[in-house]
Amino acid sequence: MSELWQALYEAGAEVVLSGHEHNYERFAPLDPTGEVDNGRGIQEFVVGTGGRSLYPFGRPLPGSELRESDTFGVLQLRLNADSYDWQFVPIDGRSFTDAGSAGCH
Repeated sequence: MSELWQALYEAGAEVVLSGHEHNYERFAPLDPTGEVDNGRGIQEFVVGTGGRSLYPFGRPLPGSELRESDTFGVLQLRLNADSYDWQFVPIDGRSFTDAGSAGCH
């Protein structure tokens, strides 16, 4: 994945969405070495919360900002001309949510 992340970083990617893990995790903008880079980093969302089961987490990875492994739901993204907004929308009856916005580089 490091070569792919390097290519995305060099191309100026803003956001990466992943879904293999059965949980929700939001990362700070990261450079290809996994260091926080608020100037050019890529923000990653792991959204594997729409399937049959949810998985617990192991140790937090560097740059992890928020983790949830007990709530099914979806991530809603709004792409604007120079920014993006996100909101995790849980299934009915659950209260966990996550929302925010970020500017584009």
